[in-house]
Amino acid sequence: MSQAQVPLSPIQLERVASVFKALGEPTRLRILQSICHGPRSVSDIVDLTQATQANVSKHLSLLVRAGVLERRRDGQRVFYGMRDALVPRLCELVCAALPGPA
Repeated sequence: MSQAQVPLSPIQLERVASVFKALGEPTRLRILQSICHGPRSVSDIVDLTQATQANVSKHLSLLVRAGVLERRRDGQRVFYGMRDALVPRLCELVCAALPGPA
């Protein structure tokens, strides 16, 4: 830890663990990859991930609860987008640190 960092409280650690848990599933990572450059509708996410609507909806709900995504309704359509640009950056950092071909 650097001098400027203060140890996280137990509540903060729980929130961090919740985010990492949300990122720990390949379908959710495909969903995040599909919306990392801008919000998308549920049907767009289904098409891009090739997952079922029910499966995508379940994972989107979990990602919203974890604070990773935000949800916006526009008439009959629901759009999901990144709540914070940190999550895609975190994924990029992890991918860059992996051994072997990208």
